[in-house]
Amino acid sequence: MGAKPPTASELSLEVETGTGALRLDLARRLAAEALGTGFLIVAVIGSGIMASRLSTDVGLQLLENAAATAGALIGLILMFGAVSGAHFNPVVTITDRLLGSTTTRDTVLYIVAQVVGGCAGAIVANLMFELPAVSLATTDRSSPALWLSEVVATVGLVLVIQGCVRTGRASAVPFAVGAWIGGAYWFT
Repeated sequence: MGAKPPTASELSLEVETGTGALRLDLARRLAAEALGTGFLIVAVIGSGIMASRLSTDVGLQLLENAAATAGALIGLILMFGAVSGAHFNPVVTITDRLLGSTTTRDTVLYIVAQVVGGCAGAIVANLMFELPAVSLATTDRSSPALWLSEVVATVGLVLVIQGCVRTGRASAVPFAVGAWIGGAYWFT
């Protein structure tokens, strides 16, 4: 006799929220992480370039960059969340691994996809604004205060995601993450 067909519960997939185990095809998940991270970086860099070209006021530039990034991030999480979890950040992926929601292999592959997508996104953003595809930054961004800011923003990001997921509000993750990142532009 043939194999027993799967039950309804075996066929159902949990809605992915940015943390948790999706068992969709790995290639699809990696493509979603690379594309999502790439588009996010296009939004971050592109809106920063556009803001600096359109506004002379640095406060207004920051507002424009933060709003564009937050909006793009919400859309990207809504678009790719059900495919890959829309991590777009190695720390979110590592947190998922530490919580046992994914394998070490998938964690490493997600991070590779995020790095490749992020690099491609930076190149695309630069080319969209007729800048050299790759250039070295001239602004020093290595002070202890900047590192602390990154830690605060990233820990907050993970707590926002986990707070929503663990309290049954996974559907709020895209909006909560967008709000957190938009706000973090201003306090980090």
